[in-house]
Amino acid sequence: MKEVIVHPERCMGCMQCMIACATAHSKSKNLFSACQEVPLPRSRIHIGVGLMNEGFPNRCRHCDPAPCIEACLTGAFYRDDSTNTICIDPDKCINCASCAMACPFGVIRFYVYENSQTQVKKTVAMKCDNCHDRQKMDQVPACAEACKSNALTFETHDEALKRKTNQVAQSMSKKIHSHDTFIKTPNVELYQSYKQNLIQINAQAL
Repeated sequence: MKEVIVHPERCMGCMQCMIACATAHSKSKNLFSACQEVPLPRSRIHIGVGLMNEGFPNRCRHCDPAPCIEACLTGAFYRDDSTNTICIDPDKCINCASCAMACPFGVIRFYVYENSQTQVKKTVAMKCDNCHDRQKMDQVPACAEACKSNALTFETHDEALKRKTNQVAQSMSKKIHSHDTFIKTPNVELYQSYKQNLIQINAQAL
């Protein structure tokens, strides 16, 4: 199952994901119109700042098991099995913040919510919902679509891990075959010795 994968080393801190997220969760789904809405739509993804002022995109991991579901007293938190998404029923939320205290990643925020039928406004817990409305229309989650540095990608874990494995392999290959810098280093000699031992072991096995 595809989900948004975070690659923090690629984040530039541009916050385009936050703007896209807020727009996707607005009434109009339009950036310029969303800026005039009341209550103002808010982002469900948050950019933190590291020790070297680098960006870090922080969003709900949709844990399994999910501490927020276990902590919610009213049953406002639940899992949508079709998308493996932890969702919130805002009408059941009583703003007790038990979910926020239980969340290990600090991604739950509390914003004003207006019921579209009763027009009643209240402050409720909000977080990433994996853009389930967009996914129903076969669209990529807004944050991943907006991210130009690929710090946020929409794919399966297997796809992400396979690509990372290939990147590591290519990086090691460049070092091994670089005559100017790495060919005489102890690390390469150790690798070549290890490789020769593996060949001998395989030959003996045959």
